[in-house]
Amino acid sequence: MTESPRSEYRSRAFILAGCLSLFLVAVVGRLAYLQIIVRDELARLAERQHSKTIPLRPRRGSIFDRHGKPLAVSGEVDSIYAVPARIEDPEKTARQLSPLVNEPLGELEKRLSGEKAFVWIKRKVPPSVGQSVRALQLPGIGSLPENLRFYPNRELAAHVLGFEGFDDKGLEGAERAYDQLLAGEPGLALIGRDAFGREVPTQSTVLRPPRPGREIVLALDSTIQYIAEKELDTAWRRTRAQAGMVIVMDPRTGELLALAGRPTFNPNAYYAATPHDWRIRALTDPFEPGSTFKVILAAAALEAEVAKPSDHFFGEWGAITVANRVIHDWRRYGWLTFQEVFQYSSNVGAIKVGMTLGKERYYGAIRAFGFGSLTGLGLPGESRGQVRPPQLWSGLSLASMSIGQEVSVTALQLLSAFAAVANGGRLMQPQLVRSILDSRGEEVRGFRPNAVRQVVSPETARTLTEILTAVVHEGTGKNAAVDGYDVAGKTGTAQKLDPKTRVYSREPGVLSFVGFAPADNPRFAMLVLLDEPKGVVWGSEAAAPIFSAIAGQILRYLQVRPSNSPPVHLVRTGRVFLAAAQDVARPPLEEAVPVMPDLRGKTLRQALAQLGPHDVALEVRGQGVVTRQDPPPGAKLSPGRAARLELAPPSLGP
Repeated sequence: MTESPRSEYRSRAFILAGCLSLFLVAVVGRLAYLQIIVRDELARLAERQHSKTIPLRPRRGSIFDRHGKPLAVSGEVDSIYAVPARIEDPEKTARQLSPLVNEPLGELEKRLSGEKAFVWIKRKVPPSVGQSVRALQLPGIGSLPENLRFYPNRELAAHVLGFEGFDDKGLEGAERAYDQLLAGEPGLALIGRDAFGREVPTQSTVLRPPRPGREIVLALDSTIQYIAEKELDTAWRRTRAQAGMVIVMDPRTGELLALAGRPTFNPNAYYAATPHDWRIRALTDPFEPGSTFKVILAAAALEAEVAKPSDHFFGEWGAITVANRVIHDWRRYGWLTFQEVFQYSSNVGAIKVGMTLGKERYYGAIRAFGFGSLTGLGLPGESRGQVRPPQLWSGLSLASMSIGQEVSVTALQLLSAFAAVANGGRLMQPQLVRSILDSRGEEVRGFRPNAVRQVVSPETARTLTEILTAVVHEGTGKNAAVDGYDVAGKTGTAQKLDPKTRVYSREPGVLSFVGFAPADNPRFAMLVLLDEPKGVVWGSEAAAPIFSAIAGQILRYLQVRPSNSPPVHLVRTGRVFLAAAQDVARPPLEEAVPVMPDLRGKTLRQALAQLGPHDVALEVRGQGVVTRQDPPPGAKLSPGRAARLELAPPSLGP
């Protein structure tokens, strides 16, 4: 019996309905899977296809000297990149790019043919190069803005500043120490794409704006830094020394005014130098200080009242035996006063002072002056030096340490100790940064001077200053003298220990001079050091003349009046025209001009010539050119009116 047509149609309808139901269930299941299970993943994929996020580089904060002169600044440049998957002809693209970015053709083609999703072609290129690359409109080739660090003064203060690497990270010096402050925070932007994957600038959205880095004002004075580097470089080249350094500090505040080192490098091209050149030797390289360390011994003996400047010590005619070792003096001395021991840098006399003082008190003074501890300046790589406790001393150690051996110090530690003497016995923490500014130039943090401790009494510091002044006037430091100023300081000639023989070499080692000026009211303390110079033997002939050359220029730059110059002299202009202006070509007398001329920048003779026609009682202070005047330019003058001029040497500049 055959099935009726109606039954057949009904069966087919059931089958079709079942198929449609299964299809509908599959569609609903697929939609549920896409909308619920993998929704987030698909959303991210769609976003990547139609848009991309790019980092927005923040502007790195600038670094300035104490007067606001820029030492490190940042500018925007282009970096060229490639997306190899979008490059149809890597060989042709490489051939077009190679001459523009100055990259080898073969190496460039290899990178463009690679499997990486993203490769850098050339980082931080000049704007002209970026513009030329964009003009080619090459598929898969693009550019991103990045910041380029620039050091406008080239090698000036290179060791202090350090440098920034290609990844916008500070790698040495202040750039490294304060990287987090300088770097700022990167932003993020979302850039839309069309159907062909091309960027659509009008659809870009800043998801997070970049925050510029903080700006840093250093305590450095770029003029003093320039003076120090100029004189150091001349001496370093002349003596062919392995290395050299100059540090200048304000003893009243601990502020670092200059830190110069040789060899040096250009931070704009730091990759052309080596880590040997980048090193901040004043902090990282401890050395045996030699006779400059006798100042610590003298301070300890005076403070402990075991000796007075007038006490006598017998010099043993140039040799003394300690622990079966004979230690020689550089000259044969008989009886010397305590002051003369240090004035003439007698080794035998210093050893006898050390024995009188004793190892416990001497060690306590050494540690109190900061040796064996970090100074806290804040730059990377600082060494503590080496100061062994008394229980580890040998029978020879007290004698050796009395003349600056068996102890290692950094140049910054040694200068800080001398600065404490200049500061009435108060040790200040060395300070590199004066303030931190925001991107608008407003101060967000200031740094105040930090007194570490009172190392010796003001009376001891004054007595020691008198001894150090005698060192320069009459002793081993004569070559450090500056005409017109009292300088206090000490020479140092330290031999180096041969690591093989464990005997001190007779060849010149570390030659130094440390001092401060003016002695009665110090404006700066300075250390000068040459490491193994050729043709010189003593610190007095190697380092002291450099100190003198730098100190004289700094004193004039700071407008410190010479101690032997007359402070004030009075000149009457007009009808009573005194001897100070007798050799000036004076204009004919006229009726009184009612206003004060602008005399700034004029010499005294020029100022007197201009004031000649006026009846003015004039008070003059200083020497050089007029820097200040009272009354000011344009003020009305009445006959017989008192006026004052302040003169100073012309400012020095790089």
